[in-house]
Amino acid sequence: MVYVGKRETVEEINFMGSAHFISFTKQAETSMVTAGDDGRKILPAGSIFPANDETAEGITINPVDVTDGPQPVGVIVEGYVIAERLPVEPSEEAKTSMKEIKYR
Repeated sequence: MVYVGKRETVEEINFMGSAHFISFTKQAETSMVTAGDDGRKILPAGSIFPANDETAEGITINPVDVTDGPQPVGVIVEGYVIAERLPVEPSEEAKTSMKEIKYR
């Protein structure tokens, strides 16, 4: 039997300023995200990880669904990004904390 869900349109904006970057795997917690209209907790690609403040370590490379619990996520710690294309612009504290992230 085939299960077919409703069709969804997804739009992903490329925020990378270069194909060269370094990322490490971190764990995204459910407390980092609020549920959307569909009840799912999705941490979008381009999010400041773990928070947009002086604790920032990097920027998530891919979206991750943490509705059912913590999940691994790739976090860019070095590379070039286009700040205007991120879901939320990094605060000055986050920019200072992420020393190896450069902005174009």
